[in-house]
Amino acid sequence: MPRVARIKSKSKIYHVIIRGINQQNIFSLDEDDEKFMAILAKHHKKSEYEIYAYCLMANH
Repeated sequence: MPRVARIKSKSKIYHVIIRGINQQNIFSLDEDDEKFMAILAKHHKKSEYEIYAYCLMANH
């Protein structure tokens, strides 16, 4: 079930997480990490946002 929408931050800084269903791994292979980073880079070029830090984990 999705979470309730959160209040917009005045600082516009957010902690974004993605979690696997039933704690399943999201990134099992190095190729998974690389594909995710390529998708993120593609959309970052088209948008106006900054990425201050990131950490890819098999599951959080």
